[in-house]
Amino acid sequence: MTGRILLALAGAVSLSLPAIACARTPAQVDTPAGTLQGTSEAGITVFRGIPYAEAPTGERRWQAPVPATDWEGVRDATAFGPVCHQPPSRPGSIYAEERAEMSEDCLSLNVWAPENAENAPVFVWIHGGSLIGGAGSDSMYDGARLAAEGLVVVTINYRVGILGFLAHPELSAESPDNISGNYGLLDQIEALRWVNRNIAAFGGDPANVTIAGESAGALSVMYLMGAPAAHGLFARAIAQSGYMVSAHTLRGNPHGVPSAEEMGVWLAGQTGHENLAALRAADPQDLTMASAMTGYFPFPAIDGHVLPDQLVDQFDRGEQAQVPILAGFNEGEIRSLRFLLPEAPETGETYTAEIEARYGELAPAFLELYPAGDLEESLLAITRDAMYGWTAMRLVRSQNAAGHASYLYYFNHSYPAADEMDLHAFHAAEIPYAFGTLDRTPPYWPAIPETARETALSDAMVGYWVSFARDGVPVAEGFPAWSAYGDTQAYMEFAGEPRPGAGLMPGMFELHEDVVCRRRAAGIAWNWNIGIISPPLPAGAPECR
Repeated sequence: MTGRILLALAGAVSLSLPAIACARTPAQVDTPAGTLQGTSEAGITVFRGIPYAEAPTGERRWQAPVPATDWEGVRDATAFGPVCHQPPSRPGSIYAEERAEMSEDCLSLNVWAPENAENAPVFVWIHGGSLIGGAGSDSMYDGARLAAEGLVVVTINYRVGILGFLAHPELSAESPDNISGNYGLLDQIEALRWVNRNIAAFGGDPANVTIAGESAGALSVMYLMGAPAAHGLFARAIAQSGYMVSAHTLRGNPHGVPSAEEMGVWLAGQTGHENLAALRAADPQDLTMASAMTGYFPFPAIDGHVLPDQLVDQFDRGEQAQVPILAGFNEGEIRSLRFLLPEAPETGETYTAEIEARYGELAPAFLELYPAGDLEESLLAITRDAMYGWTAMRLVRSQNAAGHASYLYYFNHSYPAADEMDLHAFHAAEIPYAFGTLDRTPPYWPAIPETARETALSDAMVGYWVSFARDGVPVAEGFPAWSAYGDTQAYMEFAGEPRPGAGLMPGMFELHEDVVCRRRAAGIAWNWNIGIISPPLPAGAPECR
C-alpha cells in the first residue's frame, strides 16, 4: 500500500472529541498496584491514565513491555495518559481528530466502574486504527453508559505502527526465543494481566472478562484468541468488523510475500537507518512518519511463539480460545474506505471477463453474488464480504462448532446525514450505538440526529452488548430475542431497529471460504487481492470441494 493509503487508514478509526463536561467529585481506590485518585461522575467512578506497563524506549526500544512498578502513596488518575506515537489523522476524514500529547511511554489504561460495584462483568475495549493509530481515550469509547448498565469498562493504549510491530533479524537475535515484532499485541496481553490482577479493586470480576474491539481492535481480539499467552485472561470475545487476512511469517514466504523480518530490513533502509542502533537512536515521531510514508503496513507476524500459526489454521484445529463470541459487520464497510477498492473497469463486460479469468469454475457463483449490472455496488460488496463478512461468519461458525454460544450481527442502519454523504452503515458506524455515545462523534462524522429512533437503537445495542458481557447471552429488554447462530444460522440485523433473521447473504460465506481454502492450499495470500485484482484461482483442492 502507498503512504497515502496508510495515512488514510491511520485516520480511519481514530475517534474522539473532548469528553462532555460534567460534575466531578474525588474518588479513591486501593489496588494491588497502589492507590489511585480518580473522580466520581454521575454515579460512575472513573480512573484515567493508569500505567499498566513500561514501554521500553531508546536503547531498549522494541522489547516486550515491562509490567509497571507498583507505587507508594496516591497516584493521580484524573487525566488520560499520552497516546502512542502515530501519524496525524487525514485532514477532512470523517474519522479525523486532533491528537493530544504523544509519547513512547504510552502504555496506560482507563477504568469506568459503577459506584459500589462488586463482582461486576468486565469489558476490555481494544481500539481500532489499522494498527497505525487510535487511543483508548477516544471519546466515542467513553465507558460511562456501559458502566451505568453494570459493566466495569477498561480501554487501553498499545504501541502501534513501526514502534509496535517492527520485526527485524537484529531484534530477533536479541530475543531468547529468537523472535521479534508483535510488541503491540504483547502490550495488550500485559494489559489483560494487569486487569486480572487489579480489576477486583474496582468491583470487577477477573474471571468474567470480555475482550472487544472494532476493525484493528477486532483483529487484535482474534489474535488474542490465537495467542497462547492470552488464554485464560478472558471469558468472552466481541469482534466488530474484523478481518482474518493472511499474516506475514517471521521468516520465509509460504504465501508468496516477504517475511516480516525481510519487511523490517527493507523498512530500515527506506527510512534511512542502516541498522538497529540507528533505528533506536531515531526520534520516535520522525520514525513513525517516515515509516508511514514508505507504505509500511504494520501487522502481527506469525512467529511460532506469540502467534503459533495463521488464524484460519488455528481455528480449524481448535487451538483458539474456547469462549463464546459475538461478531458482525456493516453493510457499508467500504463506503468510507474506498481507498481499498481497485480502479473500476470501464465496462461491465470487462469486469465479467476479469472475474471469469480469475475465478474459473467459481466465476458463475461470484457473478451471481456480485453482478456486472451495478459495478459500484458490486465492487463495494466484494471487498466488504471477502474481508469483513466472511470473517464474522467464520468466527461464529468456528465457535459454534466448538460448542460455544455464538452470535452474528449485521449493521445495516443509516440516517440522513450519512445518506447525504453516501455513507450508509459505514465502517465503525455502529460504535457510538454500542457504547451509547451518539453525542461524542468526531467533528466531520455524519451527525447522528437526536431522535427517539436513534436513541432506541442505541439502547438496544447497549443492552445486547452488556448482557453478552455479563452472561454470554445478548438480551435487551423490550427488544427482540437474539438467537445463537446454531444450526439455523440465526443473526440480528440492526436496521432502524433490531430485526432477527436467519441465513444472512446465502452463498456469500461458502464462496469466500472456498476461495480462501484454495489459496491456502496453493500458497497464495488471502487479503486485499480480491475481485478484479485477484491472482488466478487454483483449481479446487480435494479439501476445498
